[in-house]
Amino acid sequence: MQGESKPSDELSRFFDSGIYRFPNSNAVFIDPVRVLNRSYSRFKVSPSAYYSRFFESKHPAQESTHSSNPKKRKRKPKKQSYFLNEKEQAADQRHQEARPLLLKAHELLLGAADFLAIMSKLRSDFCSSTELCGGEEHSFLELGRVWQAPLYDITLDFKLSRLTNQSDNGENLNGEQRVLPIFNNLVVNDTRDEMEAEFLNRHYILPRESCFYMSDLGQIHNLIPAEPNSGFNLIVIDPPWENGSAFQKSVYPTLPHRYFLSLPIKQLTHREGALVALWVTNREKLHNVVEKELFPAWGVRYLSTVYWLKVKVDGSLISDLDLFHHRPYECLLLGYCHGKMMNETDSEYLSEFRSVKDKQIVISIPGGYSRKPPIGELLLGHVPGVKPARCIELFAREMWKSGIKCSSYQGTALNKLRICYSS
Repeated sequence: MQGESKPSDELSRFFDSGIYRFPNSNAVFIDPVRVLNRSYSRFKVSPSAYYSRFFESKHPAQESTHSSNPKKRKRKPKKQSYFLNEKEQAADQRHQEARPLLLKAHELLLGAADFLAIMSKLRSDFCSSTELCGGEEHSFLELGRVWQAPLYDITLDFKLSRLTNQSDNGENLNGEQRVLPIFNNLVVNDTRDEMEAEFLNRHYILPRESCFYMSDLGQIHNLIPAEPNSGFNLIVIDPPWENGSAFQKSVYPTLPHRYFLSLPIKQLTHREGALVALWVTNREKLHNVVEKELFPAWGVRYLSTVYWLKVKVDGSLISDLDLFHHRPYECLLLGYCHGKMMNETDSEYLSEFRSVKDKQIVISIPGGYSRKPPIGELLLGHVPGVKPARCIELFAREMWKSGIKCSSYQGTALNKLRICYSS
């Protein structure tokens, strides 16, 4: 039909991949729902469930009632002069260095009128029988601490697999159910289709060729591969850092940073080396801990910083950019760990990592609390060694698969851990 404009090549790529790259810029926009849905063929993640936090709005009548009643208005306290201490000054300096880059990236988003129109429709969906709509989940942290934990089983259902999966002896596995311990055990979906699972009358979906492991943090040594060739080329870490927000909201238990010093990053690294991606908040203390303690203890050399800029559906930031204790962004610190077959001064090895652009900006609408956007595909081009890359995610919030072999690990203050692995 005449009058209808075709989407640009970049918009077309976004519809397929969930990633929109702004021209001549280090900034990209990620739609986690589209990225995650590439892990499934029969099921879909529901946008309305994933984006529920930033799509809800108050009823107009409620807003007018509150605004028109002068008795309910509270006087704002007068701002008092506040002097930053030494650590706060260092944090502010770090923020000022990133500020122009973040503003530029945000301006690019607001200037992309066609893309903003698409953003406004990200939640225009309904939750069908094949959509993963979320809902209240079990607290695996609570279940893992009770004495019955070793008795809990998960049931894997192969009957809905679209593909005929043959066992080694030629037996057809379709229609089979497997009952496995859910804690202290590697739960594997080794088929080429997503799998339904049931645990305590709740249903879960395992992505194709994936697995997870939930256990005690002290058992992390069980993840260390027997052979360096079975190590990992991409190691993503999202620790439950101590922070006031998580404590106040009681979302999840946290751990002091000293617990993370013993993570066996070196032993998990593939013999050809690994790209390490560590999520951190904006606390200056954590940046110092990573620089002076964690990375040296892990044998990781700092490479670059990626900023995750959080926006609402209309493209506005979730908070003022200069709001000191609630910045609308978080940092992903990238580093590299050399493998056993690599020399730390190997020029070819180092050049592969130097190709990573510093100060990249990832823009997205946040999902649930502490849920990070799936950034694995953005890092693939910088991962050394074998392809497809082998990835382990430590302290994982969810399972995903996007063209890489991935494992993940979740630890908490109760030393409970979940490990998800995709192959």
